[in-house]
Amino acid sequence: MSRTGPAGRVTTAAIVNLGCKVNQSEMEAAARLLRERGVAVVDGTAPGAEADLVLVNTCTVTAEADSKSRAAVRRARRANPAAELVVTGCAVQTAPEMFAVAEPRARLIDNRAKAGLLDELDRLVALPTGSTGPLDQALPTISGVELASAADDRAAVERTRAFVKVQDGCSFFCTYCIIPAARGPERSLPPETVLADVRRALDSGHREIVLTGINIGTYDGGCSQRGPRGSHRSSLLTLAGLVRMLLAETAVERVRLSSIEPQHVDEDLLAAWQASRGRCLPHFHLPLQSGDDGVLRRMGRRYDAAAYAATVARIRRAVPGAAIHGDVIVGFPTEDGPAWQRSLDFIRSIGFAGIHVFRYSARPGTPATRMSGAVDERTRKRRAAELLGIAAGARAAFAAAHVGGVARVLFESRRADGRWVGHAEDHVLVSAVAPAGEPDLENAIGRVGIDRVDREAADRTVGRILELDLPRRAIRRVLPTLSSLQGAMHAS
Repeated sequence: MSRTGPAGRVTTAAIVNLGCKVNQSEMEAAARLLRERGVAVVDGTAPGAEADLVLVNTCTVTAEADSKSRAAVRRARRANPAAELVVTGCAVQTAPEMFAVAEPRARLIDNRAKAGLLDELDRLVALPTGSTGPLDQALPTISGVELASAADDRAAVERTRAFVKVQDGCSFFCTYCIIPAARGPERSLPPETVLADVRRALDSGHREIVLTGINIGTYDGGCSQRGPRGSHRSSLLTLAGLVRMLLAETAVERVRLSSIEPQHVDEDLLAAWQASRGRCLPHFHLPLQSGDDGVLRRMGRRYDAAAYAATVARIRRAVPGAAIHGDVIVGFPTEDGPAWQRSLDFIRSIGFAGIHVFRYSARPGTPATRMSGAVDERTRKRRAAELLGIAAGARAAFAAAHVGGVARVLFESRRADGRWVGHAEDHVLVSAVAPAGEPDLENAIGRVGIDRVDREAADRTVGRILELDLPRRAIRRVLPTLSSLQGAMHAS
């Protein structure tokens, strides 16, 4: 039975979030508003915990993401038949009719109206401001729906890291991508808004900030002189300038970027990293998409393989030991056998620390759907499997290279065997046993000597804690997850 307060007011809410870290950041804001209005965020699938309000944030990056978004809405309704259901996100922006049919009673809020989402939630909750202050629980997310590989365990990570949105939208119009239609053109949050979000996260106990956006390298401080095809001739503030401001005006210990286009990694950004004295982390996620110049050109990407390799080399000169992660789309139209082999050869040459593998998915209205030379599904699956094997080997080699060294690790969760696991500054996974008398290492930063690769996971290392920097305040508790929906999102 749904529980409501006086006059049927909302007292409980559940949130399900699909897709990227930008979605995650947006739902953090929604969860914060609900809690400030006295609404408890619950597991809408637990017995007796049916929610009065369910918010579903959708994803449309692939056809599979569309399908799972619709399934999430249907499952949310079955689990909470009397709830007010609000559906938003990229899939609603591109195909609202799908959700109008799947759940006629749902309130649909597309991305162009998402700025008003909090106002809509506020109206639905219809409660005076109750408890105030920072959100004291992390928002669970259902992520990885777009990946061919398994997503990492973000539930634990998000208790120690905060994802801060600084930018939204994209005007690059890569030929395979529906995101410009779903998210609209670039626009940046004012620096004072970003600073406020970072300070809020630090006040909540977070020790690492991940700056995120749809096309984060176009950050302009909220004002710029635009050039052709999404370029900027000048801007009020660059991403490098924003990073310097965060370092100067907050006590943030660790800053990481979520993903940045390779052509946006300029000398100014690398100089900010060098001047940060280790607060900016040696980890760069650079979407590649293909290692073949012909495929890159037909994708509408703004670099060739040589330019990508040159960017990686500049990063490694400026930030020694930096981990380079990338995204690759397999099976794009016209990717024939020789093009695929050239792509694989290039990928092997880079020395990636990690690779996210995507199978090409035709998105309605994108130019790629009109291209000849389609690659059949069986070939796409075979190539994805081949690249996933290469990616696993890359992660293992990167982990093995740490043996005998020392890493600074932000501990995130405890394994069943008692070991604590976290990410080093370069994002490699490290596990270690807590020192005697320190049973809880969540959100602690440790200096760890790396002894060996974990026998259970080739991309995880095992070490000894040499020094420990415990958090200065208690970490916030994780919000309950929509468990049955989470299982549905990760099911293949």
